Amino acid sequence: MACWGILGGSGLDDWKDLNWVDEVSISTPYGEPSAPFRVAFLERDDRSPIKVFYLPRHGADHRYAPHRINYRANLWAMKHAGAQRLLASATVGSIDSDMRPGSICIPDQLIDYTWGREQSFSDDGAVLHIDFTHPFDEALRQLLIGAQTTKAGDAIVHHHGVYGCTQGPRLETAAEITRLAADGCTVVGMTAMPEAALARELGLPYALLCLAVNPAAGVGQSAQSINHDSLKQVMEQGMVRVKSILLEAIKTG
Repeated sequence: MACWGILGGSGLDDWKDLNWVDEVSISTPYGEPSAPFRVAFLERDDRSPIKVFYLPRHGADHRYAPHRINYRANLWAMKHAGAQRLLASATVGSIDSDMRPGSICIPDQLIDYTWGREQSFSDDGAVLHIDFTHPFDEALRQLLIGAQTTKAGDAIVHHHGVYGCTQGPRLETAAEITRLAADGCTVVGMTAMPEAALARELGLPYALLCLAVNPAAGVGQSAQSINHDSLKQVMEQGMVRVKSILLEAIKTG
């Protein structure tokens, strides 16, 4: 049976509208994952059902800030639960002025600006020099791109993007966003690293679906400050599309 993992980001901390049939707690050599895994089975007309493990990376009650997430436990648990491919969601700020709030981005590159996080499984023994030229699995990216054609509604979808991963939990300064833009980043978030690299070390194909919820600091309507009320409203509306795209990608994969 095909088995997928979904790592839910902000706005996808609680996914009540799937038919969850089980909840599994998994202990790891790296501590406890962010939450117990929920388990669902997705039926398909012409093929066998798909098993889905769902994990909210911030915890079910959003208790873990981005720099406090136990990424190694989350990814190790996904691998040992039996997940064969991983899809993840994330809310981001848009640096590219063409990426309006409510837009969806399926990034193909990233730049890591984090520090102090446990970045690798290599401290367990053998040094893992993974190839990370293309950090997101292209086959999974194409599944997401195909799924959004029927499930994105009227949202603008960007099929490429460079995700700048910052430390958090604070939002960035306008000067920092100017620097990220100069480096080539088109969106900014706080969780894609070390998540993407750890998945690669474990041999798990991984792709990311991003929802732009606000212009980044100093950009457009965020020139003076970030409007948190507007951000939350866009996130609530956009998560309906994000869920639909993730499930469509899994069913067609």
